[in-house]
Parts: sequence; C-alpha cells; structure tokens
Amino acid sequence: MSGVGEGLGKVEVKLRWDPSPYGQPPRHLDIIAATFSADDPYGRPVYVVHTESRSPDGTINMSRHSETGMGFGFVEAMVLEFERMSPAYGRVVVGVAIHQDGGPRVFRDISNAGVVVVEGYRELLADDFTQVADATAATVAEFGRDPSGWWVFREMVRGFDAGPVQFAVEMGSVRQQ
Repeated sequence: MSGVGEGLGKVEVKLRWDPSPYGQPPRHLDIIAATFSADDPYGRPVYVVHTESRSPDGTINMSRHSETGMGFGFVEAMVLEFERMSPAYGRVVVGVAIHQDGGPRVFRDISNAGVVVVEGYRELLADDFTQVADATAATVAEFGRDPSGWWVFREMVRGFDAGPVQFAVEMGSVRQQ
C-alpha cells in the first residue's frame, strides 16, 4: 500500500519468460486485467483488457507485448493508471494466462517465467509462478479501493486450470480470503 493518505498512482505489471526450445511451438503468455464496478466488485467484469484491447477510458493498456518470450527480460507490460480511474470502478484483478496452442502447458513448462508489479521504483510483487506450477493461468494482483476511496494493492497469486478466455471470466469471481 502507498503512504498514509495516498493511494496508488501509475502501476506497471511486467511479465517475462524464455522462448520455446528449438523445434517446439512458441510459448505465449498474456497479461489480463478485469475491471469490476464499485457497486458489484465480485460480479461480472465491466471490461477486460488484454493484448488486443485497452480500457475504454485509456487507464489500462498494454505498453509491450510478446508472443514468444524472447528471453530478454520483461517482454510484456501492462500499465494501470489508478489516479485517473473513474470512481465507478472499485476493483481490478490482474492475471497471466498461458495460450494452449500446441498442447496443454502449465507454468512449470515455461522456463524463466516471472512477473513483477511496480509503482515507479517501488516493487509491490515479484513472483516466479512456482506456487502455481501446475496451473495454466494465475491471478497475481488485486487492486481495490480502501474506505477513503484510495486504490490499494493486495498480492493474489492463485492458480486456475483455464485458457485465456475462460480465465478472463473466472479470475475475479472468488473473494480473497
């Protein structure tokens, strides 16, 4: 959480993974964000942002995208601008899904996979997906409003057995314990 009396501003979620071994189909991961209304923070997402989209107001967008990994550090990035987000939204859940082209894959099959969540130079989360090694998708972060209306961060690494489309529907449905 940010300092007393202030919430999150601009946050970046960055993803890395190594390319497939020679002769194997590309490994493709995607960052996905689901935004929920303040009136129904655990209902259906108002909108979902992924590679091919951005939020209607431009507060969530992909700044970098990779379909193969490349092995050059963080090759995919999503920017979330909470200081500009409408009060109509009360919760955002961010996750990572593995495309299942070329056969089923789980995080243990993806070499050097990792995700970081940063606000400026401050690291909010760093994870290598080992705790969800048998999952095909995972949530990594939950952002919500505190009682004063400021945006706060909660770590939420939780595995799912779903492809990207199904994951986008399910990822925010369960309350954090």
